[in-house]
Amino acid sequence: MSRAEPVARSPEAAAALRRLQAQLETQGLSRKAPAAVLVELLACLALCLAGIVLFLVSEGPLVRACGMLVSTAGSLGVATNTHTSSHQATSRRPWLNELLTYFGCPFFLGFSATYWWHKHLALHHPTPNVVGRDQDMDLWPWFALTEQEVSRAAGLRRSYYERWQWLAFPLLVALNGFNMQRAGLAHLAGAWRSGRFRRAHLVDAAALWAHLVAWVAVPALWFPLPDVVGFYLLRIGLLGYAMFAVFAPGHYPAEAARVELPAARSDLALLQTSTTLNFRGGWLARLFCSGLDYQIEHHLFPGIPHTQYRKMSPLVRRFCEEQGLPYRSLPWGEALLKSWMVLRNPQPVTRGPDGPPLPAGRVPA
Repeated sequence: MSRAEPVARSPEAAAALRRLQAQLETQGLSRKAPAAVLVELLACLALCLAGIVLFLVSEGPLVRACGMLVSTAGSLGVATNTHTSSHQATSRRPWLNELLTYFGCPFFLGFSATYWWHKHLALHHPTPNVVGRDQDMDLWPWFALTEQEVSRAAGLRRSYYERWQWLAFPLLVALNGFNMQRAGLAHLAGAWRSGRFRRAHLVDAAALWAHLVAWVAVPALWFPLPDVVGFYLLRIGLLGYAMFAVFAPGHYPAEAARVELPAARSDLALLQTSTTLNFRGGWLARLFCSGLDYQIEHHLFPGIPHTQYRKMSPLVRRFCEEQGLPYRSLPWGEALLKSWMVLRNPQPVTRGPDGPPLPAGRVPA
């Protein structure tokens, strides 16, 4: 589990981060805020359910479409809000953070919580955009994000990566949510086969079953099963777009460095800031992103609740300027466009956060 601790290994960087953390603590910005986080969660949950009701009671296609958009926005808010809990950042009580994570991931969305903890906390946060380590940026073999991945391919596959993948992506991103569900089930199955199946996996599996009961079996008591399944597929498909809109802008644009595996042993403060971007979306981002628009703040202090990131931002920016670290912020629309365009122009992999690009033919170990 992540905690609000500095994430740097060099003595100088670690000392600077500790000073910043002390300043945040002095100003009360590292304090947990469970009431505020839970109020936001309930608001997003209410919005999701209101959108579903609007979809069900309306007959006009335009109103029903609006209902689905409202429901998707609410579901996204639930996902990003409980992402805070997955980092042990909502409350000082671990059981409450875990309960909210199980609610948001497996029960509400159908995403394995134990897979999320492994993929996002254990791999992504210590090594963001590190090729061969960070599964959040690994879309292979469906898409190639780096020149090295393109160089692996030949024939029709290489032609697809070089010419067509950026056109296919807007259609295939609808599978994003389903792929998360598939990967989570594979993670649980792997834990079972290897004998690593623990209490957390059991709770996770039970919550996934409860998800199917709540979202498929129970509605099928009142509505035709094909309609229920169709609505479920539509919900998860739309959520795939919503998740890309929030999670991609922080790491996909060309400004975010792609680095080889040895960079994981470098100064992690530099690694976090060179591979991470903030994005600006005004009140809309603050409502539905739950702090993921402040990715730099989140990556430096993942154990601090997202409700504090906006207040922390000036201090973190000044810290980065004083330490010579990058601190980039893009408009949300521009960050989204650049997240897509990286598929049209795959990026080079560098030797480190501020190192030279590797030759395109080299595949990092």
